[in-house]
Amino acid sequence: MAQQGNNKRQKRKMRARRQAEEAARQKALEEAAAKERKQQTIIGAIVVAVIVILVAIIAIVSFRSIHKANVAKKVTSNQTYSALQKVKVKPSAADDKGGIPLSKNGFGKKIAKAPTVEIYMDPLCPGCGSLHRQIDSDLTKMVDAGQINLVYHPMNFLDPDSSDQYSTRASGAILYIASHDPNVDHLLGFVTNLYAEDFQPSETNYQPTSNDKIAQQAIAAGVSRSVANKAFGGQYNPWLKAVYKYTLKRPELLNSEGSLSTPAVTVNGKLMDMSELAQLGLTQRQALLKELGIKESQLGKKGVMPKIGTGAPESLD
Repeated sequence: MAQQGNNKRQKRKMRARRQAEEAARQKALEEAAAKERKQQTIIGAIVVAVIVILVAIIAIVSFRSIHKANVAKKVTSNQTYSALQKVKVKPSAADDKGGIPLSKNGFGKKIAKAPTVEIYMDPLCPGCGSLHRQIDSDLTKMVDAGQINLVYHPMNFLDPDSSDQYSTRASGAILYIASHDPNVDHLLGFVTNLYAEDFQPSETNYQPTSNDKIAQQAIAAGVSRSVANKAFGGQYNPWLKAVYKYTLKRPELLNSEGSLSTPAVTVNGKLMDMSELAQLGLTQRQALLKELGIKESQLGKKGVMPKIGTGAPESLD
C-alpha cells in the first residue's frame, strides 16, 4: 500500500511538473509573439512614415502633368502670341497672355505695391487639384485683404483624358463667369469648388460630368443661376486652343527639360521650382508663403503686405 501511495505521489508530481513546463512554454510563446507584434508595429509605423514622406514627394514631383511643346519647333513665342491676339472672340476679363487678373478691386485692376501670383491649371489635372486644395483658402484671404494680385490661367490640355471635353467646358465656364459676374469672390469660390476632393473628376478613371453639375459648383459659390447656365456656349474654345499653344512656347514657364509642367505657379513672374520643394521637404503652400515673405498669422490682415512687394521672391533655402 505504501508503495502504491508513493507511485501516486510521483505521478502527481510528474503531472504537475509537466503542467508547469507546458505553462512556461506557453508563456514563452506568448511573450515571443508579443515581442514580434511589437516589432512589426514599430516596423509598420516606420513604413507608414516613409510612405507618407514618399507620397508628399510624389504629390509634388510626379503628380504633375508634363506637356511637351507639340507646336512645331520652328514656331516662335512671338508667332503664337500674335495668333492669340487674332482670335475674334475673347473673354473680356482675360489679359493678352491668356490669364484672368484679379484683386480685391475687381477684375483687371491691379494693386500697385502687391506681389502677383499666377497659376496655370487644368480643371481635370490631379496635381492642380492638390495645389488648390492646399492654397485656395489662403489665396482668398490674401486677395480680399489686398495682399496679392492673382492671375488664373485656365487651360484645356487634358481634354483627351475625358470623354466629353471636360477641361474645355470647365475652363470655358471660368472664363465666362469672370467676364459676366463682377464679384471676384464668386470666381474664387467657383475655382475652389471645381477642385474640391468630392467633385473634381478623376483623370485616370473619368466619369462623364454634365454642364449642370459644373454650373451647380458655380451657383454654390454665389454665381447667379442665369450666368452659370449660360457659361457653356463654347465661344471661347478657339481662344483656349490659342492660349495653350502660346503658353507652351513661353520660355519663362518651361522647366530644364523644355516642358510645361502643371500646376505651374509664378510669383512676380518667377517660376516656382516644384522639384526643389521636394528636396527641401516643403509643401506647395509652405513654399508659396515663404516666397511671398508672409507669415501664416498675417494672412488676410489688412494693411499687412507680403515682404517681397513687387520684387523677387524670397529664397526657399
